[in-house]
Amino acid sequence: RETTTRMTAEMSITTSEYTTGDVLYQVTDGIATITLNRPAQRNALSVAAATRLHSLWGEVDADPSVRVLVLDAAECGTFCAGMDLKEAAEIRRTRGVDILDVLPDPFYERMRAVRKPIIAAMTGHFAAGGMVLSLNADLRVGLAGTRGGITEAKVGRGSPWGVPLLWMIPQPILMELTLTAEMMSIERLHQLGFVNYVEPTVQAVRDRALALAGRIRDNAPLSVMAGKESILRAMTLGCDGGLASAKQLYKRVYASDDAQEGPRAFAEKRAPRWTGK
Repeated sequence: RETTTRMTAEMSITTSEYTTGDVLYQVTDGIATITLNRPAQRNALSVAAATRLHSLWGEVDADPSVRVLVLDAAECGTFCAGMDLKEAAEIRRTRGVDILDVLPDPFYERMRAVRKPIIAAMTGHFAAGGMVLSLNADLRVGLAGTRGGITEAKVGRGSPWGVPLLWMIPQPILMELTLTAEMMSIERLHQLGFVNYVEPTVQAVRDRALALAGRIRDNAPLSVMAGKESILRAMTLGCDGGLASAKQLYKRVYASDDAQEGPRAFAEKRAPRWTGK
């Protein structure tokens, strides 16, 4: 791991990098990038990769220099093929347990609790665990001509993690994805509103994701985090409960220094200097 720090007139920027391994991590100018790095295995999630992801969610939340996260993958035609089924079979054969029993967070629930916004730069096909990562992100950018799906029924596995999709796509579509285990085109998923943008090339996917990340990074961090949390809470609480919860969440935002800095910067015709306080 290599770490450097530089100062600007407006904020301290930390750049951190993990340059080897199944999962790469980098922070530059307030934008963290996690890259799945198993192209020979179609970026399938090994136990080591899943464990590393679990620790990174906490690292992202704990680092005040990180304002937003982009989840990327090594280019191989597949963003993430899901669980490493060969490793799963080997764990069952040698240890007599299911692979889920050795994972720290088998359904990636910690990812859903990350306070910073997550953008999935889906550089290829995505299925099973790849769909988990996609739906647990807050914004999604897909690659034209690719497909995504919930393929567990084809290999005798399960998809309890798919329940939040009821708030993202129509119920009959979720039934189709879950019961047929067939892949659906990214263009169709875009039409349904699950995917924010579809781009023609891998580089365009990454460029779009980074552009979105830059816009989020430049906004008031307390407002951004409260916005994400209030929307996710409302999925559980419903309209009335969600509204009440959101008003409580935003109290800290309205009472912050940033709430005064924004109007002041507007009046002075300059970029705001957010402190997150």
